[in-house]
Amino acid sequence: MAPESGDAVLGRRARVLGYAFAVGAGALWGTTGPLSTALYSEGATLTGVGFWRIAVATLGLLVVGLFRRDFLDVDRRGLWTVGLGGGALVALFEVAYQYAIAGVGVAGAATLLYTAPLLVAVLAFLILGERLTPLRVVLALVVLIGVYLTVQGGEGVGSLFESREAGLAAGVAGGLLAALAYAGTTLLARWAVPRYGATRVLLLELAGGTLLLAVLLPAAGRPPTPPTTVSAWVYVGLLALGAVLGANYLFFSALKRIEAAPTAVAATIEPVVATALALVLFGQTLSGAGWSGLALVVAGVAVGYLVEARADRSDGRG
Repeated sequence: MAPESGDAVLGRRARVLGYAFAVGAGALWGTTGPLSTALYSEGATLTGVGFWRIAVATLGLLVVGLFRRDFLDVDRRGLWTVGLGGGALVALFEVAYQYAIAGVGVAGAATLLYTAPLLVAVLAFLILGERLTPLRVVLALVVLIGVYLTVQGGEGVGSLFESREAGLAAGVAGGLLAALAYAGTTLLARWAVPRYGATRVLLLELAGGTLLLAVLLPAAGRPPTPPTTVSAWVYVGLLALGAVLGANYLFFSALKRIEAAPTAVAATIEPVVATALALVLFGQTLSGAGWSGLALVVAGVAVGYLVEARADRSDGRG
């Protein structure tokens, strides 16, 4: 057998590193639910958790911008489209996802979020004219069944709601709204990232979301009160550095080394990590049906990404 060339070895190492980055991104995203649950125990409000984690992340990116002036150089179209439009989607996601975590538990919230690929496929069909094949419809049904089983088999933070039924309703509504917001940011990224770069888009969306929540939450009678303990600030910092900034940078780094589909598949470790952490740290358990539902969600989403990649290659786009 002929020895591998230097380029082949470097290419293989790059792919391995790409998969590692993607898994790392999914794992960091998976800490969102457990860290948010820890903040609830510190007395944080549902709306406050989402606000402070993106506010701290925005400040971190602005500090980077002080050393890279071109980082803040964005035209008016980008400010309005990404800053305002993307910021509104981020604001919706941050509030809705906290209700999902509290209402249906970490596992249920994570699996509800994974209806986003289904929403992306439907919206891309309606808005962008992309294909919606029978196999994608079947996979979407598999994911929906999995989400239902996971939500029914899990548990939320009951003390934050009047009853389990109220929490379940709020959690499902919040999870679906979070998935819709995530699907919207995905479609927006397809347009914005090639024009402005991933880091600028992330800054614009986070800054826009922070400003909108700073205005809308007090107007709605729910001002984002700051954390009152050192440990709560530590949790907020970990959310900002890990689940917001670190996860996105790892995900973008993975995309530079491997294709989008395997990157997305590797990142589906997110709900598994979230569920495992919630079980170990807070005793949030899943029934047998719940674990089966989680497996269906991960499998359905992963196969969907792989099918999309194969379709792209057959069309000459990959």
